[in-house]
Amino acid sequence: MTSPTRKMGLPNIKAGRNGKPQHSDGFRSSHRLRTGICLALTFVLCFVASTVAAFWTDINGHMHVLEPVSLAQTHKAPEDIYKGKTLNVLVLGQDTRDGKGNAEVGGSGDGLEENHQSDTAMVVQIAADRSYVNVVSIPRDSIVNAPACTTSKGETIPARRQVMFNSIFAEGYSQGGDANSAASCSMAAVRSLTGLDIQQFVVADFNGLKSIIDALGGVDMCIPKDTWDGYTGINLKRGLQHLDGTQATEYARMRHGTGADGSDIMRTTRQQYLIKSLVNEAKAVNIYSDLPKAYRLATTSMSTLQLSEGLGSFQTLLGLGNSLKHIDTTHIYARTIPVEEWSQDSNRVVWTDEAETIWHLLREGKPLTQANEAAESASSSGSQAGNGQDAQDAAQTAGNGPDAGNSAQSPSASDAAAPKPDPRTGLITMPDKTLIDPNTGGTVDPDDGTIRDANTGQYIGMADRYLFATVCAVPAQR
Repeated sequence: MTSPTRKMGLPNIKAGRNGKPQHSDGFRSSHRLRTGICLALTFVLCFVASTVAAFWTDINGHMHVLEPVSLAQTHKAPEDIYKGKTLNVLVLGQDTRDGKGNAEVGGSGDGLEENHQSDTAMVVQIAADRSYVNVVSIPRDSIVNAPACTTSKGETIPARRQVMFNSIFAEGYSQGGDANSAASCSMAAVRSLTGLDIQQFVVADFNGLKSIIDALGGVDMCIPKDTWDGYTGINLKRGLQHLDGTQATEYARMRHGTGADGSDIMRTTRQQYLIKSLVNEAKAVNIYSDLPKAYRLATTSMSTLQLSEGLGSFQTLLGLGNSLKHIDTTHIYARTIPVEEWSQDSNRVVWTDEAETIWHLLREGKPLTQANEAAESASSSGSQAGNGQDAQDAAQTAGNGPDAGNSAQSPSASDAAAPKPDPRTGLITMPDKTLIDPNTGGTVDPDDGTIRDANTGQYIGMADRYLFATVCAVPAQR
């Protein structure tokens, strides 16, 4: 018998081994001062789970099991059912107080139980050849137009204009009464706003993220400044720190106190930073010498993830993880979608015209680094067109010998003279000592590693390689 969910084409949420959403009674989120973000780090959880699963399969392949010759079969690596295809996944971080441990991490208070908002969203794109991953954060305070969507009850929520992005999840839950409706409406909105073909989503909560990090044994993170926040209770010293699940979760969800500016935009950069740190930590785990840790990590990951149907299979994750296990973590390109202050409310933001450049790249299945390359090319072309006479004057000044006519640099010569990224930090140092992130074209704060949009000044990322190579070039404090 076909379920109502299948009839309406809504994704079915898989939640661990029991096949039902772990928080089907409600995804409860916090008051704004406590909004925490379960970080939308489900991508990492999914990556970690599937990678560990792939290692387990590899271990099985090394066992010496003898079979009759007629029955012996060659060991095959797990198959990636999305092989050769670009995979787009909407990752929703849920700030819920429901379920074991969530109130302890996220806090509790009057009115929290009735709030059902998703405060974090990331579009994660896994390249068709599995050579890179794009991660684009969508700020919860973005003002957008929400399309109509259908709940699991079969009811249609009308389209709305100029609403906060995180209210889409809230309205879906309010009208549909379940997380499936909420997540499906959020996914429908992102498809409409970006033009991307997104069929899958994943959701995690505070305790899920905390448990994954603890099962991994913690995570090394470079803390650029002494950091204290009275709301989350985080208190970290500057330097390389080995954080447990609670500390890492609180560090990424904080937006008050030292090391933060109170905005959701800056918080998205720490979420991206934690993603890369967790992937590095997962790749560093020695599965063969620490099998108990591998087992804890695999079982914890699988039991805490909430996945749409296209990802809700152990074999699917196992195959995907196997295809990603050799990815270079420097090829995980993360940034926040370009935004600027909304004219009607300084506490809200709208996407800039550059946002379309980002979404176009993802629609074409190209790495985010090409957005900056395109911008530099356009800027260079404009500069050459506007300064043609200056170039001629410079050529004449250079000399009047037999080579004077060729003294203007050719494109290849200009490229050779351009500053190159430092192999340690990954950044470009300009003549005036300004640090530039070559992946985004943004300027980097040398004190805390944050990357700001060169045009708007808004936060768009974190220079993690720079932090580890400079501020934290010392052993982790465990």
